[in-house]
Amino acid sequence: MQLAQKVAIGYIRAKLNLLGVVSKKKAAKEAMLIFSTPFRKVKKATPPIFEKSELIGFRLNNKKVTGYRWNHPSPKKILILHGFESSAFNFERYIKPMIKLGYEVVAMDAPAHGKSEGKTINLIDYIDTITETEKRFGPFDSAMAHSFGGIAISMYLEKRKRKEKMKLVLIAPATETVTAIDSFFKFLQLNEGIRTEFNKLIHQKTGHWPSYFSIRRAAPHLPADILWIHDEDDDMTPLSDTEDIQKARYPHIRFLITKGLGHRRIYRDNSIFREIISYFDEH
Repeated sequence: MQLAQKVAIGYIRAKLNLLGVVSKKKAAKEAMLIFSTPFRKVKKATPPIFEKSELIGFRLNNKKVTGYRWNHPSPKKILILHGFESSAFNFERYIKPMIKLGYEVVAMDAPAHGKSEGKTINLIDYIDTITETEKRFGPFDSAMAHSFGGIAISMYLEKRKRKEKMKLVLIAPATETVTAIDSFFKFLQLNEGIRTEFNKLIHQKTGHWPSYFSIRRAAPHLPADILWIHDEDDDMTPLSDTEDIQKARYPHIRFLITKGLGHRRIYRDNSIFREIISYFDEH
């Protein structure tokens, strides 16, 4: 971590804890804003395959959401969803093989990511993005999702009105929202009083406590055949969060556990790339 980053984090930590002395509720609101803000942007040039795409999109909460589509129309459709502080561009290598398999491919930039507008995103925003994407450009019979996109598609599928089974690849999904919040509060060393108000904010906005937003909770209800890929050394979405799901041995979920690929390198790995393409090529 660079000195400037350490100074900035130290400032945010001190500011929130000081604000918490005055008002834990105000400190929680400020913490929520930081928690929902992607500070790192994907800066890579537009990949050639994206230059050949059809630009699609819509407005959500008065912000433009941008997406990309290839091979339209086709009888089978796949949706690609990226993680936090990522973008559709990071999945460029998957586009051509999916087209060769006969898929119409749709890849979206979530709000506040890639070419989409906005400065913040939360799980409800991402679920709403998927809902609107399927309404306009679906229905999708297949999907692949990384990290934050993984929990978003899982929460969406649990409530999806269309109950036909989806073929789904989850790559290092953010399995437990509580774990993400735990990591955030531990990193900034915020006190429990602020955490209590933070949890209350989520409940007020959604009608649910953070523990509800859990793939472990939703797993038995998901209308999907799932290939779940996760790495032992993932320091962002820990493999330990999947233990109960693995022990349950749900017939619609198959795990592929890797070693040494971490959280982001996993979907770039050649062997994992081949596994995913092969999975979508199965009949």
